[in-house]
Amino acid sequence: MAQNAKWGLQRHDYPFWLTILVEEVGEVSQAMQKDCTSYKNSDASDLYKELIQVAAVAVAIAEQVKENDATL
Repeated sequence: MAQNAKWGLQRHDYPFWLTILVEEVGEVSQAMQKDCTSYKNSDASDLYKELIQVAAVAVAIAEQVKENDATL
């Protein structure tokens, strides 16, 4: 619900969804590596928040998949 409140109902083709999801997973990776010596400066420092964003995008994709396939 917070995802819809922030961005509205989103519907994209699957390649575009993949772009969004991978970008969010990349931010999880950055947050996990923030204490490494090779860490790149990033605003992705809150691991919990980044993981929730990955989950929210995945849920949005799943909802669209379910809408597109009435047999689910």
